[in-house]
Amino acid sequence: MLKDALLFLARQGSIRKFVSSNPAARRVARRFVAGEELDEAMQVAHTLNKQHISVSLDHLGENVSDAAEAQAAAHVYITILERIAAEQAEANISVKLTALGLDIAEDLCRDNLRFVLRRAADMGIFVRVDMEGSAYTQRTLDFVLQLRCEFDNVGTVLQSMLRRSPKDVEALITSKTRVRLVKGAYLESSAIAYPKKSDVDAAYVTLMHELLERGVYPAIATHDEQIIAEARRFTEQRGIGRARFEFQMLYGIRRDLQEVLAREGYNVRVYVPYGTQWYPYLTRRLAERPANLIFIASNLLRR
Repeated sequence: MLKDALLFLARQGSIRKFVSSNPAARRVARRFVAGEELDEAMQVAHTLNKQHISVSLDHLGENVSDAAEAQAAAHVYITILERIAAEQAEANISVKLTALGLDIAEDLCRDNLRFVLRRAADMGIFVRVDMEGSAYTQRTLDFVLQLRCEFDNVGTVLQSMLRRSPKDVEALITSKTRVRLVKGAYLESSAIAYPKKSDVDAAYVTLMHELLERGVYPAIATHDEQIIAEARRFTEQRGIGRARFEFQMLYGIRRDLQEVLAREGYNVRVYVPYGTQWYPYLTRRLAERPANLIFIASNLLRR
């Protein structure tokens, strides 16, 4: 119920405008968002790198409705790539197709994505195509599988909450496409997504086993300690080396666990978002982990 309410709020433009201009809310957002400028995100990346933690940089923004905006977003991604290469950061990037024009025209989006992938390939940097709401799932997979034939440096994301994901994981494993496995943070109907957390978790573990055993360098993206423990148990039992996968977590959440896993020799990558369009991202993070509301409330009460 709380998750649904938070995800509903993420869609409300008037509430977004109010919260985004609220100084207290902006201060709270800084726990989960590196800042509004690339310089701030790069500082975070270098700090994490010193702790032997890699980074995936994400410039926040989605659902653009203008072709010029979509092309500008592609150039922002290029700027991030150039900074990563110039500063030799241990980082890759995450991109959203709706930021690249998917809502406008598929050809426009494909051209923009190809432009980013080509430049990233020249620099030896991996690009993760983020998964958005279920209305975009098939088109996202179609784009990635098509461009995977041209580029080795592209991967995507699967959400265990979606009932279709077992079929999708097979297609991605067959094509040797790298997958980040998440539980999912969008409001979906029970017809296409599991409504119970226990079912989402069970699906996650099943998909995780498949990816660890047969996938190409999967990213196990979770803060769930029971699932992390199962990944450790499974890989040790099956003789799957730690170099064959990575754990991924979100900036500002379970920093202690990130550091412990890195010290133990696991590959750890932190998803570091930045930019002015932080409101939808923040509400999705709260929906995924309502315990973060305690942190939000305590900060809003401070003056």
